[in-house]
Amino acid sequence: LVLNDSQLCELMDLKVFVDVPSDLRFIRRLDRDINERGRSVTSVTEQYLVTVRPMHEKFVEPSKQNADILIPGGGHNLQAVRVLSALLQTLPAN
Repeated sequence: LVLNDSQLCELMDLKVFVDVPSDLRFIRRLDRDINERGRSVTSVTEQYLVTVRPMHEKFVEPSKQNADILIPGGGHNLQAVRVLSALLQTLPAN
């Protein structure tokens, strides 16, 4: 959501969006909420469909247009991670 805030974006040297497929986002949430929060499959699924997915579509998904770099594959794109790592090494330390 930080990429939705133009004032914050102005302060950033580099804006990166890690794009994760929706099915993977749901599976990660389901696993976390069941195992770490003791929730049921039904409650997690209902919350995802009613709140999480619509808010992602409304706020998070559009914010990726403000990124300088888009990493597809949920961070598992090793080539993109290598390129980003090399780029970060060229930026001055603050």
